[in-house]
Amino acid sequence: LGKTTQLPKMCLELGRKKIAHTQPRRIAARSVAERIAEELGVSLGDLVGYQVRFTDKASDKTQVKVMTDGILLNAIQQDPMLKRYDTVIIDEAHERSLNIDFLLGYLKQLLPKRPDLKVIITSATIDPESFSKHFFDAPIIEVSGRTFPIEIRYRPVAREQSEEDVDASSSASDYLDGLISALDELAKEPEGDTLVFLSGESEIKDAMDAIQGRIVSGGAISDKTEVLPLYGRLSAQEQHRVFEPSSKAGVRRRIILATNVAETSLTIPNIKYVIDAGTARISRYSPRAKVQRLPIEAISQASANQRAGRAGRTSPGVVIRLYSEEDYNSRSEFTDPEILRTNLASVILQA
Repeated sequence: LGKTTQLPKMCLELGRKKIAHTQPRRIAARSVAERIAEELGVSLGDLVGYQVRFTDKASDKTQVKVMTDGILLNAIQQDPMLKRYDTVIIDEAHERSLNIDFLLGYLKQLLPKRPDLKVIITSATIDPESFSKHFFDAPIIEVSGRTFPIEIRYRPVAREQSEEDVDASSSASDYLDGLISALDELAKEPEGDTLVFLSGESEIKDAMDAIQGRIVSGGAISDKTEVLPLYGRLSAQEQHRVFEPSSKAGVRRRIILATNVAETSLTIPNIKYVIDAGTARISRYSPRAKVQRLPIEAISQASANQRAGRAGRTSPGVVIRLYSEEDYNSRSEFTDPEILRTNLASVILQA
Protein backbone atom coordinates (compact mmCIF):
# COMPACT_ATOMS: atom_id res chain seq x y z
CA LEU A 1 0.00 0.00 0.00
CA GLY A 2 1.16 3.50 -0.76
CA LYS A 3 0.33 7.04 0.29
CA THR A 4 -2.60 6.14 2.51
CA THR A 5 -0.59 4.03 4.96
CA GLN A 6 2.81 5.71 4.74
CA LEU A 7 1.82 9.37 5.24
CA PRO A 8 0.42 8.93 8.81
CA LYS A 9 3.58 6.98 9.75
CA MET A 10 5.75 9.82 8.40
CA CYS A 11 3.70 12.33 10.40
CA LEU A 12 4.26 10.26 13.57
CA GLU A 13 8.01 10.17 12.90
CA LEU A 14 7.97 13.98 12.51
CA GLY A 15 6.54 14.21 16.02
CA ARG A 16 2.89 14.93 15.19
CA LYS A 17 0.74 13.62 18.03
CA LYS A 18 -2.90 13.88 16.96
CA ILE A 19 -3.50 12.92 13.34
CA ALA A 20 -6.97 12.85 11.76
CA HIS A 21 -6.96 10.79 8.57
CA THR A 22 -10.16 10.80 6.51
CA GLN A 23 -11.48 8.26 4.01
CA PRO A 24 -14.64 8.59 1.90
CA ARG A 25 -15.92 5.12 2.85
CA ARG A 26 -16.37 3.13 6.05
CA ILE A 27 -14.87 -0.03 4.57
CA ALA A 28 -11.70 1.92 3.65
CA ALA A 29 -11.40 3.64 7.05
CA ARG A 30 -11.50 0.29 8.81
CA SER A 31 -9.07 -1.57 6.53
CA VAL A 32 -6.60 1.36 6.40
CA ALA A 33 -6.52 1.58 10.23
CA GLU A 34 -5.98 -2.19 10.48
CA ARG A 35 -3.14 -2.03 7.97
CA ILE A 36 -1.35 0.91 9.68
CA ALA A 37 -1.68 -0.79 13.09
CA GLU A 38 -0.27 -4.01 11.60
CA GLU A 39 2.70 -2.18 10.04
CA LEU A 40 3.46 -0.39 13.32
CA GLY A 41 3.03 -3.63 15.29
CA VAL A 42 0.39 -2.20 17.63
CA SER A 43 -3.11 -3.38 18.48
CA LEU A 44 -6.01 -1.54 16.85
CA GLY A 45 -7.61 1.02 19.15
CA ASP A 46 -4.34 1.87 20.88
CA LEU A 47 -1.82 4.08 18.99
CA VAL A 48 -3.92 3.67 15.82
CA GLY A 49 -7.72 3.67 15.88
CA TYR A 50 -10.68 4.34 13.63
CA GLN A 51 -14.17 5.77 13.88
CA VAL A 52 -17.04 5.26 11.47
CA ARG A 53 -20.76 5.59 11.97
CA PHE A 54 -21.88 3.26 14.82
CA THR A 55 -18.29 2.08 15.56
CA ASP A 56 -15.60 3.88 17.53
CA LYS A 57 -12.34 1.94 17.92
CA ALA A 58 -10.16 4.72 19.32
CA SER A 59 -8.97 5.64 22.83
CA ASP A 60 -7.26 8.53 24.64
CA LYS A 61 -3.92 7.03 23.60
CA THR A 62 -4.81 7.08 19.88
CA GLN A 63 -2.46 9.28 17.85
CA VAL A 64 -3.58 8.26 14.36
CA LYS A 65 -7.35 8.23 13.99
CA VAL A 66 -8.76 7.08 10.66
CA MET A 67 -12.35 8.15 10.07
CA THR A 68 -14.88 8.86 7.37
CA ASP A 69 -15.00 12.50 6.26
CA GLY A 70 -18.52 12.76 7.74
CA ILE A 71 -17.16 11.94 11.21
CA LEU A 72 -14.59 14.77 10.98
CA LEU A 73 -17.31 17.12 9.76
CA ASN A 74 -19.43 16.25 12.82
CA ALA A 75 -16.42 16.77 15.10
CA ILE A 76 -16.19 20.37 13.84
CA GLN A 77 -19.62 21.10 15.32
CA GLN A 78 -18.33 20.31 18.83
CA ASP A 79 -14.77 21.53 18.25
CA PRO A 80 -14.84 24.40 15.69
CA MET A 81 -11.08 25.05 15.98
CA LEU A 82 -10.28 21.31 15.67
CA LYS A 83 -8.06 21.66 18.76
CA ARG A 84 -7.95 17.92 19.32
CA TYR A 85 -5.86 17.48 16.11
CA ASP A 86 -2.51 18.90 14.99
CA THR A 87 -2.55 17.23 11.54
CA VAL A 88 -5.40 16.55 9.12
CA ILE A 89 -4.97 14.23 6.12
CA ILE A 90 -7.82 14.36 3.60
CA ASP A 91 -7.40 11.24 1.46
CA GLU A 92 -9.11 10.47 -1.88
CA ALA A 93 -9.85 14.18 -2.37
CA HIS A 94 -10.65 13.54 -6.05
CA GLU A 95 -13.93 11.94 -4.94
CA ARG A 96 -15.16 15.50 -4.32
CA SER A 97 -18.08 14.35 -2.19
CA LEU A 98 -20.10 17.02 -0.38
CA ASN A 99 -18.27 16.16 2.84
CA ILE A 100 -14.84 16.53 1.23
CA ASP A 101 -15.73 19.88 -0.36
CA PHE A 102 -17.13 21.09 2.97
CA LEU A 103 -13.94 20.09 4.77
CA LEU A 104 -11.73 21.76 2.15
CA GLY A 105 -13.71 24.99 2.44
CA TYR A 106 -13.75 24.90 6.24
CA LEU A 107 -10.04 24.07 6.59
CA LYS A 108 -9.14 26.98 4.30
CA GLN A 109 -10.93 29.39 6.67
CA LEU A 110 -9.45 27.67 9.73
CA LEU A 111 -5.78 27.62 8.68
CA PRO A 112 -5.07 31.36 9.24
CA LYS A 113 -6.48 30.99 12.78
CA ARG A 114 -4.54 27.75 13.43
CA PRO A 115 -1.05 28.24 11.90
CA ASP A 116 0.17 25.13 13.79
CA LEU A 117 -2.33 22.88 11.98
CA LYS A 118 -0.86 20.88 9.11
CA VAL A 119 -3.18 19.82 6.27
CA ILE A 120 -2.28 17.18 3.67
CA ILE A 121 -4.58 16.61 0.68
CA THR A 122 -3.94 13.37 -1.22
CA SER A 123 -5.40 11.62 -4.20
CA ALA A 124 -4.45 9.36 -7.07
CA THR A 125 -6.30 11.14 -9.89
CA ILE A 126 -6.34 14.78 -9.01
CA ASP A 127 -5.92 18.15 -10.63
CA PRO A 128 -3.29 19.30 -8.10
CA GLU A 129 -3.04 22.89 -9.32
CA SER A 130 -6.65 23.72 -8.44
CA PHE A 131 -6.24 22.29 -4.91
CA SER A 132 -2.93 24.11 -4.44
CA LYS A 133 -4.49 27.42 -5.55
CA HIS A 134 -7.39 26.91 -3.14
CA PHE A 135 -4.94 26.49 -0.25
CA PHE A 136 -2.90 29.68 -0.81
CA ASP A 137 -0.55 28.11 -3.42
CA ALA A 138 0.40 25.13 -1.23
CA PRO A 139 3.40 23.07 -2.42
CA ILE A 140 2.64 20.04 -4.62
CA ILE A 141 4.49 16.76 -4.04
CA GLU A 142 4.10 14.12 -6.74
CA VAL A 143 4.74 10.50 -5.79
CA SER A 144 4.77 8.23 -8.80
CA GLY A 145 3.14 4.91 -7.95
CA ARG A 146 4.86 1.59 -8.57
CA THR A 147 2.90 0.26 -11.52
CA PHE A 148 3.68 -2.53 -13.95
CA PRO A 149 2.73 -2.51 -17.64
CA ILE A 150 -0.98 -3.04 -18.27
CA GLU A 151 -2.53 -4.37 -21.46
CA ILE A 152 -5.97 -2.86 -22.14
CA ARG A 153 -8.44 -4.84 -24.27
CA TYR A 154 -11.78 -3.41 -25.41
CA ARG A 155 -14.62 -5.94 -25.59
CA PRO A 156 -17.82 -3.92 -26.07
CA VAL A 157 -20.96 -5.85 -25.09
CA ALA A 158 -23.82 -6.19 -27.57
CA ARG A 159 -25.55 -3.05 -26.36
CA GLU A 160 -24.28 -0.45 -23.90
CA GLN A 161 -26.46 0.01 -20.81
CA SER A 162 -28.12 3.38 -20.75
CA GLU A 163 -30.47 5.20 -18.44
CA GLU A 164 -33.19 5.23 -21.11
CA ASP A 165 -32.96 1.50 -21.69
CA VAL A 166 -36.53 0.29 -21.79
CA ASP A 167 -35.75 -3.41 -21.73
CA ALA A 168 -33.45 -3.49 -18.72
CA SER A 169 -33.52 -7.29 -18.44
CA SER A 170 -32.03 -7.89 -21.90
CA SER A 171 -29.41 -5.20 -21.32
CA ALA A 172 -28.53 -6.89 -18.00
CA SER A 173 -28.03 -10.20 -19.77
CA ASP A 174 -25.82 -8.40 -22.33
CA TYR A 175 -23.31 -7.25 -19.70
CA LEU A 176 -23.44 -10.66 -17.96
CA ASP A 177 -22.65 -12.37 -21.29
CA GLY A 178 -19.80 -9.88 -21.78
CA LEU A 179 -18.50 -10.58 -18.28
CA ILE A 180 -18.60 -14.38 -18.72
CA SER A 181 -16.77 -14.23 -22.07
CA ALA A 182 -14.15 -11.89 -20.54
CA LEU A 183 -13.63 -14.39 -17.68
CA ASP A 184 -13.37 -17.23 -20.23
CA GLU A 185 -10.69 -15.21 -22.05
CA LEU A 186 -8.74 -14.58 -18.82
CA ALA A 187 -8.97 -18.28 -17.86
CA LYS A 188 -6.39 -18.91 -20.64
CA GLU A 189 -3.96 -16.39 -19.10
CA PRO A 190 -1.39 -17.25 -16.35
CA GLU A 191 -2.87 -17.67 -12.88
CA GLY A 192 -3.85 -14.57 -10.95
CA ASP A 193 -6.88 -13.04 -9.25
CA THR A 194 -9.47 -11.00 -11.15
CA LEU A 195 -11.20 -7.85 -9.90
CA VAL A 196 -14.51 -7.11 -11.60
CA PHE A 197 -16.07 -3.63 -11.32
CA LEU A 198 -19.87 -3.56 -11.43
CA SER A 199 -22.31 -0.78 -10.64
CA GLY A 200 -24.11 -2.12 -7.57
CA GLU A 201 -25.09 -4.85 -5.14
CA SER A 202 -27.85 -6.39 -7.31
CA GLU A 203 -25.52 -6.54 -10.34
CA ILE A 204 -22.91 -8.29 -8.15
CA LYS A 205 -25.46 -10.90 -7.02
CA ASP A 206 -26.60 -11.53 -10.63
CA ALA A 207 -22.97 -11.88 -11.73
CA MET A 208 -22.20 -14.32 -8.87
CA ASP A 209 -25.10 -16.54 -9.97
CA ALA A 210 -23.99 -16.40 -13.61
CA ILE A 211 -20.37 -17.27 -12.77
CA GLN A 212 -21.34 -20.13 -10.44
CA GLY A 213 -23.61 -21.45 -13.21
CA ARG A 214 -20.71 -21.29 -15.66
CA ILE A 215 -18.42 -23.18 -13.24
CA VAL A 216 -21.06 -25.89 -12.65
CA SER A 217 -21.73 -26.30 -16.39
CA GLY A 218 -18.02 -27.03 -16.93
CA GLY A 219 -17.12 -23.86 -18.86
CA ALA A 220 -13.63 -22.38 -19.19
CA ILE A 221 -13.79 -21.01 -15.63
CA SER A 222 -12.13 -23.64 -13.41
CA ASP A 223 -13.96 -25.18 -10.46
CA LYS A 224 -10.87 -24.21 -8.40
CA THR A 225 -12.14 -20.62 -8.57
CA GLU A 226 -13.58 -18.77 -5.58
CA VAL A 227 -16.05 -15.91 -6.20
CA LEU A 228 -16.26 -13.16 -3.56
CA PRO A 229 -18.42 -9.99 -3.39
CA LEU A 230 -17.21 -6.61 -2.10
CA TYR A 231 -19.53 -3.67 -1.46
CA GLY A 232 -20.17 -1.15 1.30
CA ARG A 233 -23.09 -2.93 3.02
CA LEU A 234 -21.25 -6.22 3.56
CA SER A 235 -20.39 -7.17 7.15
CA ALA A 236 -16.80 -6.57 8.30
CA GLN A 237 -16.21 -10.32 8.40
CA GLU A 238 -17.35 -10.78 4.78
CA GLN A 239 -15.23 -7.82 3.63
CA HIS A 240 -12.17 -9.31 5.37
CA ARG A 241 -12.31 -12.45 3.25
CA VAL A 242 -11.21 -10.40 0.23
CA PHE A 243 -7.93 -9.38 1.91
CA GLU A 244 -7.02 -12.77 3.36
CA PRO A 245 -5.78 -15.96 1.65
CA SER A 246 -8.63 -18.28 0.74
CA SER A 247 -9.87 -20.56 3.50
CA LYS A 248 -10.98 -23.17 0.96
CA ALA A 249 -8.54 -25.89 -0.04
CA GLY A 250 -7.51 -26.12 -3.69
CA VAL A 251 -8.52 -22.56 -4.69
CA ARG A 252 -6.18 -21.39 -7.45
CA ARG A 253 -7.92 -18.25 -8.64
CA ARG A 254 -10.24 -15.74 -7.06
CA ILE A 255 -12.79 -13.52 -8.77
CA ILE A 256 -13.73 -10.46 -6.70
CA LEU A 257 -16.91 -8.67 -7.75
CA ALA A 258 -16.82 -5.11 -6.42
CA THR A 259 -18.52 -1.74 -6.70
CA ASN A 260 -16.40 1.40 -7.00
CA VAL A 261 -15.29 0.95 -3.33
CA ALA A 262 -12.31 -0.95 -4.76
CA GLU A 263 -11.41 1.84 -7.18
CA THR A 264 -9.02 3.84 -5.01
CA SER A 265 -9.57 3.39 -1.30
CA LEU A 266 -8.56 -0.27 -1.05
CA THR A 267 -5.74 -2.27 -2.52
CA ILE A 268 -6.76 -5.92 -2.79
CA PRO A 269 -3.72 -8.24 -2.86
CA ASN A 270 -2.73 -10.44 -5.85
CA ILE A 271 -4.94 -8.73 -8.46
CA LYS A 272 -3.55 -9.44 -11.92
CA TYR A 273 -6.66 -8.91 -14.06
CA VAL A 274 -9.41 -6.31 -14.07
CA ILE A 275 -12.75 -6.43 -15.87
CA ASP A 276 -14.45 -3.04 -16.00
CA ALA A 277 -18.15 -2.81 -16.87
CA GLY A 278 -17.63 0.96 -17.15
CA THR A 279 -20.60 1.97 -15.00
CA ALA A 280 -21.34 3.13 -11.46
CA ARG A 281 -24.31 4.36 -9.49
CA ILE A 282 -23.85 8.11 -9.29
CA SER A 283 -26.09 10.16 -7.02
CA ARG A 284 -27.97 12.93 -8.90
CA TYR A 285 -30.69 15.36 -7.89
CA SER A 286 -33.66 15.50 -10.21
CA PRO A 287 -35.11 19.07 -10.00
CA ARG A 288 -38.25 17.95 -11.83
CA ALA A 289 -39.10 15.12 -9.42
CA LYS A 290 -37.43 16.88 -6.45
CA VAL A 291 -35.72 13.67 -5.36
CA GLN A 292 -32.14 12.45 -5.14
CA ARG A 293 -31.71 9.53 -7.54
CA LEU A 294 -29.01 6.90 -8.02
CA PRO A 295 -28.97 6.22 -11.76
CA ILE A 296 -26.39 3.89 -13.32
CA GLU A 297 -24.07 6.06 -15.42
CA ALA A 298 -20.92 5.70 -17.48
CA ILE A 299 -17.85 6.44 -15.35
CA SER A 300 -15.35 9.18 -16.25
CA GLN A 301 -11.96 8.57 -17.88
CA ALA A 302 -10.21 9.26 -14.54
CA SER A 303 -12.28 6.51 -12.87
CA ALA A 304 -11.64 4.10 -15.75
CA ASN A 305 -7.87 4.72 -15.51
CA GLN A 306 -8.00 4.28 -11.76
CA ARG A 307 -9.79 0.93 -12.16
CA ALA A 308 -7.25 -0.18 -14.78
CA GLY A 309 -4.38 0.72 -12.43
CA ARG A 310 -5.57 -1.92 -9.95
CA ALA A 311 -4.22 -4.61 -12.29
CA GLY A 312 -0.63 -3.40 -12.35
CA ARG A 313 0.15 -3.14 -8.65
CA THR A 314 2.17 -6.33 -8.15
CA SER A 315 2.89 -7.66 -11.65
CA PRO A 316 2.07 -6.91 -15.31
CA GLY A 317 -1.70 -7.15 -15.78
CA VAL A 318 -4.56 -7.26 -18.28
CA VAL A 319 -7.63 -5.03 -18.23
CA ILE A 320 -10.76 -5.91 -20.20
CA ARG A 321 -13.18 -3.02 -20.68
CA LEU A 322 -16.73 -4.05 -21.58
CA TYR A 323 -17.10 -0.95 -23.78
CA SER A 324 -15.41 0.44 -26.88
CA GLU A 325 -12.37 2.69 -27.15
CA GLU A 326 -14.53 5.37 -28.86
CA ASP A 327 -16.88 5.24 -25.89
CA TYR A 328 -13.93 5.68 -23.50
CA ASN A 329 -12.59 8.66 -25.48
CA SER A 330 -16.01 10.35 -25.52
CA ARG A 331 -16.36 10.24 -21.70
CA SER A 332 -15.74 13.24 -19.47
CA GLU A 333 -12.23 13.56 -18.07
CA PHE A 334 -13.25 13.71 -14.38
CA THR A 335 -16.40 12.78 -12.43
CA ASP A 336 -18.62 15.79 -11.60
CA PRO A 337 -18.16 16.93 -7.97
CA GLU A 338 -21.18 15.97 -5.86
CA ILE A 339 -21.97 19.62 -5.10
CA LEU A 340 -22.88 20.07 -8.80
CA ARG A 341 -25.39 17.20 -8.76
CA THR A 342 -27.16 17.38 -5.42
CA ASN A 343 -30.02 19.23 -3.77
CA LEU A 344 -28.39 22.27 -2.16
CA ALA A 345 -31.02 22.62 0.60
CA SER A 346 -29.15 20.10 2.79
CA VAL A 347 -25.85 21.86 2.02
CA ILE A 348 -27.20 25.25 3.10
CA LEU A 349 -28.74 23.81 6.29
CA GLN A 350 -25.49 22.09 7.19
CA ALA A 351 -23.47 25.26 6.54
